[in-house]
Amino acid sequence: MEKKEFAYKGLVMNGFVALLLGLALLCCGGWLFTMGKSGLAGLPGGLCILLSCLVFGGIFKQEPNEAKAMVFFGKYRGTFAKDGFFFVNPFMSRKAVSLRARNLNPEPIKVNDKMGNPVLIGMVLVWKLEDTYKALFEIDSQVSATNANAKTYIMNVLENFVRVQSDAALRQVAGNYAYDNAASEDELTLRSNAEQINEELEAKLNERLSIAGIHIMEARINYLAYAPEIAAVMLRRQQADAIITAREKIVEGAVSMVKMALDKLKTEGVVDLDEDKKAAMVSNLLVVLCGDEPAQPVVNSGTLYN
Repeated sequence: MEKKEFAYKGLVMNGFVALLLGLALLCCGGWLFTMGKSGLAGLPGGLCILLSCLVFGGIFKQEPNEAKAMVFFGKYRGTFAKDGFFFVNPFMSRKAVSLRARNLNPEPIKVNDKMGNPVLIGMVLVWKLEDTYKALFEIDSQVSATNANAKTYIMNVLENFVRVQSDAALRQVAGNYAYDNAASEDELTLRSNAEQINEELEAKLNERLSIAGIHIMEARINYLAYAPEIAAVMLRRQQADAIITAREKIVEGAVSMVKMALDKLKTEGVVDLDEDKKAAMVSNLLVVLCGDEPAQPVVNSGTLYN
């Protein structure tokens, strides 16, 4: 299908020039109408007044980052996106939309991750309208042009469309990844690979919203947590993983320190230790270095063998 962007090639005139012309026609028509001696003599005056009404009907103003889709008796004639004060064909129906960027921050939703765990996930996205033809005529967002709140109604319909599609895209993306306990270290997870997940989410949203002429400028996951029914269990699992990791680090450091101590005692000849004394020293040092509580010194007045 032909892509219809911001282009309007119909009659366009400076709004102030049209306003002066309309006022001149109105004044001229009023003068001719009042000066006429009969009904036929007042006909030119009435015609001037009618023309002035048509001129006033084609005058409109447009703010920056707004656009109006032009429809002439049911046929789309393009989109007018310039800002200022203008006059166009008064028989042209004008459907106003906003081109400004908008935020959407829906409530977090519950989904199942790749491992089947229920998680709460939320996102925030920034979107804007890029194709008014698709937004107005590809999805059901139309409203009467005479409605004073037409632009607000159309933008609300588009926002609701973005909300529904973003919910579906978020569920699809979140279901492809585990929360944090992936099967392999190279596998992406929702918690540790935010940038890659955000890029995939943005691409998926743009794919879904292209039918409505909407472009996602940014999409990011801003909330991620386990569902309440499994949050306590998963917290204990995370705590256990953290304790195991910390213990591994402590043991690794303790073994390194014990080896350094034995090597230094041997190199500097401080004391000559046999295998039994080395084993006792290693045991004592590991207890001191790996213990959770401070060690209590014990003075041995005898020997290791009594």
